[in-house]
Amino acid sequence: MNRKKTVRKLAVIFVTDVVGFSKLMENNETSTLESLRSCKAILENLFKEHGGEIFNTGGDSVLAQFQSAVSAVICAGEFQNLIHNRNSNVAKDFQMEFRVGINMGDVVVEGKNLYGDGVNVAARLEALAQPGGVCLSKGVYDLVDQKTQLIFHDIGRRQVKNTNVHAFDLSFNYLDPRNDIESLKNETEESDLRAIAVLPFSNLSSDSEQEYFADGITEDIISNLSNWKTFPVISRNSSFAFKGSKKTSDIIAKELGAAYLVEGSVRKSANKVRISAQLLSVREDKQIWSKRWDRSLEDIFEVQDEVSMDVAGLISPVLKGQEHIKLVSKSKRNFSAWDEYLQGLSLYNKGDFVTLSGQILVHIKKSIRLDANFCDVYVLYCNLLENLIHSHEHQNSRTENERLFHQMSQKAVDIDPENPDAVSALSLSFNIKKDFDRRFEFAEKALQLNPNHPRANFSYGKALANFGKFEECLEYVQKAIKLDPFSKVSYEVFLPVIYVALRNWDNALYWIETFEARTSHSRYFGWKAAVLAHLGKIDLARSSLKKFLRERLEIKTLSDYEKVAPQIMKEALLEGLKVAGLPE
Repeated sequence: MNRKKTVRKLAVIFVTDVVGFSKLMENNETSTLESLRSCKAILENLFKEHGGEIFNTGGDSVLAQFQSAVSAVICAGEFQNLIHNRNSNVAKDFQMEFRVGINMGDVVVEGKNLYGDGVNVAARLEALAQPGGVCLSKGVYDLVDQKTQLIFHDIGRRQVKNTNVHAFDLSFNYLDPRNDIESLKNETEESDLRAIAVLPFSNLSSDSEQEYFADGITEDIISNLSNWKTFPVISRNSSFAFKGSKKTSDIIAKELGAAYLVEGSVRKSANKVRISAQLLSVREDKQIWSKRWDRSLEDIFEVQDEVSMDVAGLISPVLKGQEHIKLVSKSKRNFSAWDEYLQGLSLYNKGDFVTLSGQILVHIKKSIRLDANFCDVYVLYCNLLENLIHSHEHQNSRTENERLFHQMSQKAVDIDPENPDAVSALSLSFNIKKDFDRRFEFAEKALQLNPNHPRANFSYGKALANFGKFEECLEYVQKAIKLDPFSKVSYEVFLPVIYVALRNWDNALYWIETFEARTSHSRYFGWKAAVLAHLGKIDLARSSLKKFLRERLEIKTLSDYEKVAPQIMKEALLEGLKVAGLPE
């Protein structure tokens, strides 16, 4: 007796069927079947073009899987546009509308049948779609949004049968967009979400060069608020993505997933500063607090603390009695040292480490000379050194940069052992030393200090990977992305590593190709060759291996590659590269 091979994997699922098919059949069976054949022919051609594989279908429904979420959504969009154009050019009896649902999830493949929760959710999304529309899960949206020029509408959480899904509509010019503000409110109320975002304070000074000063005040308030564990604070990178934005407060809050927004302005003149701040409740659509301070620059830190305490107390009244506890351990900072730190931080946030590292370092060293016990500047130093350690342009200085990283991370923790950024930096120091037990110890401590800190979650996830806990690692990396969506590229860089370690070849290939397109770094040619070999695509694997060997002349054998392969996926890579043809 022949038994069909069963395979379990992660896939992108595409489900579609005809709107009102039974009624169309009742009205005119001949024209309906003729139209269905024509529309299916259009869809089958698009599947061939975009890599869709058709599985079990029945009547008017079609079920297919894709390896790429981007390909699936583009295919769906092209299909609906072609059907819309077709309907404009045929008689009414031959017109036909489809709904499309797209999800990514676990599936079971058995012959030409596709089963599993991933398929069930895709079917729910298809039922939720507008006639002529495409509805996709948030997981698919997160993968596709930054990689295409397509426009999506967030329709919030929807209950379809026994499934609750966060859904997005693909925008079409012939469909009215659906909005779901009520759903957003319900979601916020149900989860008791109290996330807060501090938007970049406006610089009202006559000197535009004081922009760094206003940004620095914003960053300090974000840092202060992050000291409280009782509510999540949207990260600096995500909040600053809206600097200068003309979007309304409710749209910004929705995109950031925040229930509260802090807005404000800074006017600096000579040795005086005026700071205004206000707290907005998105749910209630009203301002619930505002205040203005006119102080000397020497009092700037007290003003920042007042803003943080007032905001925290309003969001979580139980914190009122704890305010002094959080601030009592904060040492009085030197204003000039802080100002130098802000200038260095402003340059660092431009992201051009190769060109600007020298200038950043000048400000860091000046700040340390002015105040040798200022923790934040040592954290900034560590962040800069981490980038230099992994930069091709600074490989000649790698040993010295690693030595400095160990020294500065330890200094930061010595000054403030409760700072999650400092503790995360020390955790990375032990990772560089390959002391994985201490690495995990400090990564865990950083997460305990602030469970809503994206870098702490990312660091903890990577620490778990050293012990082979790849599924748990993936959960914490995904949580970091959720907490800091506008910095997701810096967290996603670890996804190819995790999926190779998990031997999830389809997802590994997807993320390797994603970063190959983003950076064209030679490492991805080698990783891709190994994964393609595991997938049985030997010719493509050999082609990718040739590219890799042309770029990396020092690697000629598996023994050479073993010296540079990342430890947590070394075995899987070596196995694949051997199949691809790399000699021992």
